[in-house]
Amino acid sequence: MKFSKDINRYREYSDRKNVLFLLFTQQGLWALFYYRVFNAIYRSKLPGLLKKLLLVIGVLFQKKVEILTGITLPYSTQIGEGLYIGHHSGIIVNANAVIGSNCNISQGVTIGVSGRGDQRGVPIIGNRVYIGVNAVIAGRITVGDAAVIAANSLVTRNVDSHTTVMGVPAVQVSDNDSRDYI
Repeated sequence: MKFSKDINRYREYSDRKNVLFLLFTQQGLWALFYYRVFNAIYRSKLPGLLKKLLLVIGVLFQKKVEILTGITLPYSTQIGEGLYIGHHSGIIVNANAVIGSNCNISQGVTIGVSGRGDQRGVPIIGNRVYIGVNAVIAGRITVGDAAVIAANSLVTRNVDSHTTVMGVPAVQVSDNDSRDYI
């Protein structure tokens, strides 16, 4: 189950604290819990009317979590297992975005839509990507596996795997990967 992998990531970062303690104190886990529940319903083969009713309830729960935590994770987003949200507040993920497994998202991050015409779209983020504080990743782009997006960066172009980008607009500054961050 993907949520158990999320919990394991939080335990790694918190000296293996008790799961109940983490569930009560980590706002990122609250948001992930509701995301995982309602994403499972969204992807299920439940009868149409029942599924729609449950998803309306899901929107209400997710809005509650969004207000309490400042984290927007729509149930239609594709998020791999083991996501870690380092700090709550100001995190917005577009409903059509794709995020790989074992990624870290810091506070203030936006993963959203941008571009015009054929270039309009949302990012696809690979596995083991570290996204720093207040970074914005927008448009029909791909962020490769094990990439690092530095704090306060604006990413509007593809990012190669195993590289670090920073700046506005973000440019590659090194071949260092996310190994030390994830």
